[in-house]
Amino acid sequence: MHFRPFVYSGRTLPTGCAMLLAASVALGQSSSSVPAAPAAQTAPAAPADQPVSRVDALMGYSWVAPHGTVSTVMPNGTTAMQDYSAINFGAIGSFAYYFNRWVGGQIEYANHPNGANDGAQTAQAGIIFRYPTEDMSAFVHALGGAVRLGGPNTEPGGPWHGYTWGPALTAGGGLDMDLPFDAHHFAWRIFQADYEYWHADFGPEVWIGGRANVNAVRLSTGVLLHFGNMTPPPPVQYACVVSPASVFPGEQVTVTGTATNLNAKKAPSYSWSGQGVTVSGTNPTSTIDTGNLQPGSYTVTGHVTEGAKAGQSADCTAQFTVKQFEPPTIACTANPTTVKPGESSTITCNGVSPQSRPLTYSYSASAGTVNGTGNTATLSTAGAPSGTITVTGTVQDDRGQTASATTTVNVEAPPPPPTPKTQTLCSIQFNKDKRRPARVDNEAKACLDDVALNAQQKADAALVVVGNSAPTQTPRTKYQRLHAVTAEQLAAQRAVNTKAYLVTEKGLDAARIQVRTGTNGQNEVEDYLVPAGANFDNDVPGTTAVDEHAVRAQPRTAPVHHRRHHRKAAAKKAQ
Repeated sequence: MHFRPFVYSGRTLPTGCAMLLAASVALGQSSSSVPAAPAAQTAPAAPADQPVSRVDALMGYSWVAPHGTVSTVMPNGTTAMQDYSAINFGAIGSFAYYFNRWVGGQIEYANHPNGANDGAQTAQAGIIFRYPTEDMSAFVHALGGAVRLGGPNTEPGGPWHGYTWGPALTAGGGLDMDLPFDAHHFAWRIFQADYEYWHADFGPEVWIGGRANVNAVRLSTGVLLHFGNMTPPPPVQYACVVSPASVFPGEQVTVTGTATNLNAKKAPSYSWSGQGVTVSGTNPTSTIDTGNLQPGSYTVTGHVTEGAKAGQSADCTAQFTVKQFEPPTIACTANPTTVKPGESSTITCNGVSPQSRPLTYSYSASAGTVNGTGNTATLSTAGAPSGTITVTGTVQDDRGQTASATTTVNVEAPPPPPTPKTQTLCSIQFNKDKRRPARVDNEAKACLDDVALNAQQKADAALVVVGNSAPTQTPRTKYQRLHAVTAEQLAAQRAVNTKAYLVTEKGLDAARIQVRTGTNGQNEVEDYLVPAGANFDNDVPGTTAVDEHAVRAQPRTAPVHHRRHHRKAAAKKAQ
């Protein structure tokens, strides 16, 4: 009989893997309340926080059914075939140490002493794979070691009580269920099903020799003890919050951190930091000074730690906002709102800062002058034109933010100046020269010099000369009879002659002098100075303009033949 342990192990490993897969699917279905997944899907993974033991120790009952024979050479040269039979009573113990959640190393001892063929003992070690779920765990293992197997050592038909050591291989799997007491430190191994291969060589002696190659099925159950816990404690978590989340510069912000999953046996340490932010304190609660912060959003970071291992520290972040100070507001009024030129008005401006910042005031005006530093100022309209003056009041807080408001003051127009009136100047008489009753004589020069002076002093004024004449006498004068003139014609001639004197003798512009006739019944010419804007016809009614094209000015000196005639008449009168 040949020794073929690897052939048998190659058969047992696929069998064990199939058992693990079936058990895993069954466990996944039993631990889930949802319908079973299709066969193509992977069984659901165990919860990450499920406690998993580091060491499992088994103590239990084992039943083994070996299948094999021993060929023994008899003295007569024949060969006797002796079979192994099932051993109903046995004990099993194992110790498994897991390197991680899934894989570990296992040592196992099983003793089946009371079989018909004197029993078998195995001592093996190998690798174990498990699949833990919430309350159950499936496993497969592959072991190798030694078997102490009983065999022939007496006369034919006698009991077997000779034992020898040989190699042993085991492959199988099973299912464990945690028991709900003592914090799940105990479990029930519902079943463990193994395939075992044993080989023993009892030697070549007659009656007691031979080789045994045994394929055995072993079923076991028992109590499993869990030691240690491979599931790490939940990582430390840290959350922080700021209050208030929005402040104005200078207001205090409180940041509070809340850590969970801390180890009560360790003292955690806290720290705070922030870019551009100064956070004071090493406690879960700290304060932030915002006095030097510009408006904007800021992030503060908290850190808690209770050790250097992974999961023993955590960070948290929280944000707060520093708001821009709200600008001030201002409203302005004027009292009185309407003034006469040169009068003053009181300007009152009321500024308000929403955050009660200190305020300063300033004023400006579109005309006049305004003075004031507080919330009142005085507008002086001296030198300002009539119309609306706009006064602007400006308020500024200590952050440089400003606000402006306007109010208006109406400056009344000054009363219009009195309408210029026609000024009456001197009058010249025409009563002495009977021969030339329209002649401007030397006595008139003094009056007309004064008229010319007034006209020169007021270059924008006009002159009006009004000629008058006494009513026509009955009988008519000699001049009237010789020249056939009426009183109106004589009055016009006098006015024209007066203008001619002022133009030729005094150098006045003829365009500035108007010639008119009046009705006062005197042989005279009235002289008037008419300022710009005056209405002569309203001031001196009843005059009539003279057509200067029809009335020519007469010279002040008499013609030569008139002078000769005058001298002859005087000589004749002297004789």
